[in-house]
Amino acid sequence: DERFAKAIDPIDLTSRQLVVLGIVAANEGTSQTGIVEASGIDRSTLADIVRRLVKRGLLARRRSKHDIRAYNVSLTAEGRRVLASASPILARIEADLLAALPERRRAELVAALGTLTAAR
Repeated sequence: DERFAKAIDPIDLTSRQLVVLGIVAANEGTSQTGIVEASGIDRSTLADIVRRLVKRGLLARRRSKHDIRAYNVSLTAEGRRVLASASPILARIEADLLAALPERRRAELVAALGTLTAAR
């Protein structure tokens, strides 16, 4: 959505990059495979996103101690700062989207989206 892109423009991240940062924040040290499973982003696209976020200093990537083929991903201090600065913007976008619905339907939508997310 154009409004979403405009709202997050000052953060200089794409929506997918924000999703990846959020998943890593909630699952510190997760593998890239874990991020693929949580996000639904295909492996090659995710590898590119992680590479870019590492290059920007927002993520750190280390080989897994349990599987040398896998990488564990964590937020850097800068990644935490950027995600914290994005949170109010994302909350405002969510509030604007939900405002389009009658109040009684908002909880239903949030619950349905939670169900869809959990099913991934």
